[in-house]
Amino acid sequence: MTKDSRQSQLKEWSKQQIVALVGVASHSAETFQWSMVSGDASFRRYFRWSDAASGQSWIAVDAPPEHENSRQFVKVAQLLERVNAPRVLAKDFEQGFMLLSDLGDRLYLPLLEEAQASKNIAIADNLYRRAIDSLVKIQQTHSTSLPDYDEIMLRAEMELFRDWFLQRHLGLVLSTVEHRLIDTTFNHLIKSAQTQPQVFVHRDYHSRNIMDCGPTESPGIIDFQDAVRGPLTYDLLSLLRDCYIKWSPEQVDNWVDYYLERSPAVLEKDKFIQWFDWMGLQRHIKVAGIFCRLNYRDGKEGYLKDIPLTLTYILQQAEKYPAMSEFYHWLKEKVVPAFEQKQGVTL
Repeated sequence: MTKDSRQSQLKEWSKQQIVALVGVASHSAETFQWSMVSGDASFRRYFRWSDAASGQSWIAVDAPPEHENSRQFVKVAQLLERVNAPRVLAKDFEQGFMLLSDLGDRLYLPLLEEAQASKNIAIADNLYRRAIDSLVKIQQTHSTSLPDYDEIMLRAEMELFRDWFLQRHLGLVLSTVEHRLIDTTFNHLIKSAQTQPQVFVHRDYHSRNIMDCGPTESPGIIDFQDAVRGPLTYDLLSLLRDCYIKWSPEQVDNWVDYYLERSPAVLEKDKFIQWFDWMGLQRHIKVAGIFCRLNYRDGKEGYLKDIPLTLTYILQQAEKYPAMSEFYHWLKEKVVPAFEQKQGVTL
């Protein structure tokens, strides 16, 4: 089935669901307006129904069942009732269609970029504190029914760096010694992740998946269907060392302190910071590979422009720790020059 035909079927199906929900007597489907909201890094697409008469709106989701697990989305949405996540109003698993409550369109990223450009840190600080408050609630959510973020998953994610970034994107031919160095680095990062307290992990808790829903509302949390039970620092790291916007180390440290003050867990800061930094290495190593895979496999070349910041994070965190010294120097001497030549940038 083509995308256009799926959209037509979703449009008709979701309209019928809305009419049933709101009542035909009080609403006329003739006032409904249909528009595309976005696609994302997966196969999902999002559309909005807006009712000009009532001011209400809903989100229709196209999640092709051969590619997307809508049952898991619904399961996680139900777990996130303590925070402001979309509510599933209707679903058809066989077709891969869902109808969700609408959290609006004020994503964090453009608001943070505007605050950064105007040097208005107070706005950014308010947004981040509210996102951290929601994260603390998320981490207290019952998570034992979620998949474990185990060694197999952590390693498979990092292998994307070797396969898609180093070998496919940069065209590097790795020696036995280099493969061994990469393996050793991955082992360190896996052990660090598994040492941490294990909690509900969103897995993509960043500025493109958090929405400002107004000064009296908690932030809207979206794109949560890949949630797992995993390391305590993962989502905070995703939020504060975002692949799409960068803040000073001092500011990040202030927000880490804010989190530590509010977390019910008793955490010693120095140990927490190493967990946080090494979790960043794991995540950004993975993401560099994902961005390349999105380009080569899925034709989404726009993600390549986000690799420089991702690679910068990897260098900065590896440089801080003696256990990562060999990996850091190898990156500086071999990987960075190859990357700069490939993408025409200077880190």
